[in-house]
Amino acid sequence: MKDRVFKGLLFAAALIILMLTAGIIYVLIKNSLDVFQTYGFFGFIFNAEWDPRSDSEEYGAWSFIIGTLFTAFFALLLCIPFSLPVALFNGEYFKGRKISSVVGSVVDLLAGIPSIVYGLWGFYTLRPVVIQLGVNASGFGIFLASVVLAIMIIPYASSLSAEFLSMIPDTVKEGAYSLGATRAETIWHVSLPMASSGIVAAYILALGRALGETMAVTMLIGNTTNVPSSLRDTGNTMASVIANQFGEADGLKLSALIGIGLLLFVITAIINLIAKFIMKKLAAG
Repeated sequence: MKDRVFKGLLFAAALIILMLTAGIIYVLIKNSLDVFQTYGFFGFIFNAEWDPRSDSEEYGAWSFIIGTLFTAFFALLLCIPFSLPVALFNGEYFKGRKISSVVGSVVDLLAGIPSIVYGLWGFYTLRPVVIQLGVNASGFGIFLASVVLAIMIIPYASSLSAEFLSMIPDTVKEGAYSLGATRAETIWHVSLPMASSGIVAAYILALGRALGETMAVTMLIGNTTNVPSSLRDTGNTMASVIANQFGEADGLKLSALIGIGLLLFVITAIINLIAKFIMKKLAAG
């Protein structure tokens, strides 16, 4: 009897998650139909114009899609060289030692800092540095937003990667040592391949955080509607344009912003599916 009740509770929890997801998709589709009926699905996606003036209003998501992908993937590229060494530090070289606990606590603290605080720090600390480096005159733009995003997602990627590395049985690594492998060779040929699927999952979760980040990016990216062509340009992400303009939107503009939210949902889902495919390939290999 208890087993049946427990199984029923698990089934109900899983069903609620599916219903919540379906509800989110339904609301997004329902409230974005106007803009897709006006411009067409692909017409809205690949249109770079965003003009909310009532006499000539026109809405397209392309510039915000490019801005989102630019910032998120460049942030991930910056994140990897810093997060992976931290993961190896905590999960391999100093696993179980006091210094690993201290570093892990600091990393967890960084993960808990609100994004608005990162935005303020980026504005007052990094922006003057970006101006001095000559990236652009104002300091705002894709480059500044990506650097701050990279710092924000390092704790997620490093903590999860360290957990997967620490789960590798010591007997496997001891077998490599007994064959004459060095510490670096064991990490490169044993630890990283065995934890590769988990590490990929960690970076995909970090990428998901970067794709949906709002406040810090809104404060630093420049909030322009042009299509960015380089890291020096200003722009907007899908999340930041919604945050900036949702409060005053109505009619077709409101539908366009909700449509952008739907596209962000779809992009995140596609990236997660690709990540699962890669993880299965790595696990099988």
